[in-house]
Amino acid sequence: MTITLHEIRSAAEQIKNNIVNTPCVHSKTLSEITGAQVFLKFENLQFTASFKERGALAKLLSLTPEQRESGVIAMSAGNHAQAIAYHARRLGISAVIVMPRFTPNIKVEHTRAFGAEVILHGEGLTEASEFARNLAGKRQLVIVHPYDDKKIIAGQGTIALEMLAAFPDLEILLVPLGGGGLISGVAVAAKGMRPAVEIVGVQTKRFPAMLQALQGVAIECGSSTIAEGIAVKEPGQLTLPIVRDCVDEILQVDEGEVEEAVLLLLEVEKTVVEGAGAVGLAAMMSNRDRFAGRKVGLILSGGNIDMLILSSIIQRGLVRSGRLVRLNVEVRDVPGALAEITRLLGAGDTNIIEVKHQRAFTNLPLQSAEVEFVLQTRGLEHLKQVIGELSLAGYKVRLLNKD
Repeated sequence: MTITLHEIRSAAEQIKNNIVNTPCVHSKTLSEITGAQVFLKFENLQFTASFKERGALAKLLSLTPEQRESGVIAMSAGNHAQAIAYHARRLGISAVIVMPRFTPNIKVEHTRAFGAEVILHGEGLTEASEFARNLAGKRQLVIVHPYDDKKIIAGQGTIALEMLAAFPDLEILLVPLGGGGLISGVAVAAKGMRPAVEIVGVQTKRFPAMLQALQGVAIECGSSTIAEGIAVKEPGQLTLPIVRDCVDEILQVDEGEVEEAVLLLLEVEKTVVEGAGAVGLAAMMSNRDRFAGRKVGLILSGGNIDMLILSSIIQRGLVRSGRLVRLNVEVRDVPGALAEITRLLGAGDTNIIEVKHQRAFTNLPLQSAEVEFVLQTRGLEHLKQVIGELSLAGYKVRLLNKD
């Protein structure tokens, strides 16, 4: 084992005055929804809105005076970058951060705001890492790896200490899994304190690198994912054996499941979580039998989600639930026809968001027209009632939603 419970406890002692011991609470509503007992660790409430502060601070505190003087460089999709930038500034250490070009803008701007020099390079962490290594050699900077470092792993493992201190009888910990830094620290700490606890990692189906590495097959990943914080193509050399020895299972979730989990956390817990932070709940929702009746701890690892992405998730979620719909209605092209149908929609307690009246680009007979309505409803049952009432009134109605 490359890291011990003692090292994680030492890291906890070193960082405790500058890291938030984030709430770990039972979610009654999510427990009812999933059929399990769900306990949430709100790491999105750290100052930089992610768990990465723990490992970043543990690593920076371990630097020698000479290394602090030289400065550090990190490669990151965002959360590690912000954590390094923030704590480096606090400690008076200069920091250079290399980020993939398509990192969400909120993470780039926050990193710059913490005083770091930000360089955007490459399509993903692999290219950014190579560039950072070359730049480190030229400038004599200390590389702070986002996950493949003993101090980083030890810092991340302090989450498990806090979770099991709050709820010692947790049976399963569901952990976002990218390069393996978080799950390695959590697994070592949790297994050291309570050997019976199960550690389950969650990856997206587009980036299953750790699972593929464990299986000994070629690593094949997609080009993008909503969970960019765990979009890692190269598992760590330190983390891989820890995951092999200490992690009980790795589950995969698809993009739609992650979107739904982000929206559910927003609606139920009133908390903003990025894609990587929502994969644990996504795995629970798609594997209900696996967790039914069990006491499950979820790590909401970060909350740095781009507002445009969050807006899209909300809109798409409203569409999936039938609360935002598009209806195509055939009407007579005569005065008062549009007023009559809007009266029916209003009587049905729908809110009309948008109307498009189409006469020319249609195959309907003359003196007929198509009207497309974007409506707000109370959900699928309400939508069925609205369509039924329009049909009873003699209108031909088509639902244009994809789902």
